[in-house]
Amino acid sequence: MSIQVSKLFYYPIKSLPGIACEQLPINAWGPLRDRRLMLVDEQGKFITQRQCRIMAVMSLSDDQKNLTLAYQAETFTLPWPDFSQVTGTQQVQVWEDEVSGQKIGGEINDWLSRVLQRRVNLVYMADDTHRQVDPAYASQGTRTGFADGFPFLIVCQESVTSLQQELTFTLDVKRFRPNIVLSGSDAFSEDKWKTISINNIEFSLVKPCSRCVIPSIDLTTGLMQKEVMQVMVAHRKRGEQVYLGQNAVHKGQGKIEVGQPVTVIA
Repeated sequence: MSIQVSKLFYYPIKSLPGIACEQLPINAWGPLRDRRLMLVDEQGKFITQRQCRIMAVMSLSDDQKNLTLAYQAETFTLPWPDFSQVTGTQQVQVWEDEVSGQKIGGEINDWLSRVLQRRVNLVYMADDTHRQVDPAYASQGTRTGFADGFPFLIVCQESVTSLQQELTFTLDVKRFRPNIVLSGSDAFSEDKWKTISINNIEFSLVKPCSRCVIPSIDLTTGLMQKEVMQVMVAHRKRGEQVYLGQNAVHKGQGKIEVGQPVTVIA
């Protein structure tokens, strides 16, 4: 069985669509530029597709100098990753974690608030911020950005394809918001792996990813398709949660590419 990388994604703004890439640079944070930006409400609490499904049907593009956000016929271009309008810092909340975020000023907040039909503000996690990954799953010093809890999410395409067989519509792997999609294995093989290697970078698959309603959101309409959760409950429920994919931490830096082989170490 030959396992290889089939798709790669990074997510500049938490819970907005990801950007597909052929090469994914990896540094101490994890995927370069992944979830270093986040939308928060006026109390500093993070906003996701759980509260605002419009986020699912927006789009992002990154030319390495500017990040362009689009919704329907509207676009907004933001200098990225160098911001000219940082207006201070505030404490922001991601689940149980509170960290410092740099407040991004300017018209971007008004544009996003109008598009999303709620007041939001954009914040950035600065390089000198350290958000520790849960020490129950990672060594001290392992960091992540504004991701839910881990720097990587790894999914096998065959796992999504297995669920697809019971649905009448296409179940795009992008609904599960992975960073690394692997192909060439049996469905749900990622459940059994502890450590894999891609281009001499090791990934420890430390925790199954519990799933909320986000994979049930249609990426073209923003409507909820409850059948997705029904299929996951039927096949992927463990206790009170349903799971698909594996949260991971890494050892090493460099880049990985679509088409590279994957070695299962343990």
